Amino acid sequence: MDVTLWRARTELARPVAAGPQRHATRDHLFLELREGEHVGYGEVAPQPTEVNGDPGVDDVVGEVEGPLRRRLGEIYHREGSLPDWSRTPALRDDRAASAWAWALLEMALLDLSLRSGGDDLVTRWGVGGSGETVATVSLIEATPWGDVAGASRVRAKVRPGGILPEMLERLGDLGRPVILDYNATAVDDDEVLATWRRVADVVPVVAVEQPYAPGNVAAHARLARRGIPLSMDEGVRSVADVRQIARYGAATMVCVKPARVGGVASARSLLREAGRLGLRSYVGGFFESELARGVTRALAAAECREPSDAAPVAFAGASPVEPLEGGLGWRPASARQELGARGV
Repeated sequence: MDVTLWRARTELARPVAAGPQRHATRDHLFLELREGEHVGYGEVAPQPTEVNGDPGVDDVVGEVEGPLRRRLGEIYHREGSLPDWSRTPALRDDRAASAWAWALLEMALLDLSLRSGGDDLVTRWGVGGSGETVATVSLIEATPWGDVAGASRVRAKVRPGGILPEMLERLGDLGRPVILDYNATAVDDDEVLATWRRVADVVPVVAVEQPYAPGNVAAHARLARRGIPLSMDEGVRSVADVRQIARYGAATMVCVKPARVGGVASARSLLREAGRLGLRSYVGGFFESELARGVTRALAAAECREPSDAAPVAFAGASPVEPLEGGLGWRPASARQELGARGV
């Protein structure tokens, strides 16, 4: 068995200004997993540095090259084979970077499993969701938006005092339902109410997403009692989080991001628990390439009736992945940097 970690950096064709940062470039981590004649690839695209509880890219690299590589080696030498992809939630640690590292390995294991079995994700998971997508735009700075033509809903980045009148006018001209995404930057309920009303005057507002800090269920529940529909994003990392949100009425929607929660096996558990508790759910991502985005689309199509952040990401240069027959359908392209050592 060989395990190789790759890193590639891309520039987004359309940068997106958000509350705590501006998304202009993205580091992609790819894991190549080889066993005999079979190969599988996984991808995560972490933030540049730690923000709102999510690890930075260097933290994830350290987790893959340290604890994950050691643990995987122990399992392989003890059992004589790789673990099934669905086992990964039980193998990771509680650290945020561990969730991302094992999500990366899980995708490579899933890809390898699909290639060796000769099937695909649609066959395995089915299609029970809407398949609709969300486009991400910013109301914070006057920059061009990406392609929103195929999206049925818009996720608009906002922050206190940050809506530009010309961008609000563009949003009105677009006429799509909107989720207002604060990325945990809101300062008080009155400001959120004022922003919600301002946008609701021009387009339907489906929800305000994560106005307050992850874990601050009480503040979200207080705001929800004032009649604002809320969604949680950064505050959704475990089944326990989903149950807390439902118990205290902190939101009516949740956004589940596979990398953040440890992979698609964990994401499916969270989405199904949300549905059981009456919460509407959708899937999100982190500006990944088509390798990870394809998995996100398949997950959303199988589990979500709400539009999800699963549309292809446009890069300014060449894509960091290239087509590969079978499995998930992609592998990292040649423009990449190899990190660490091969093998375990």
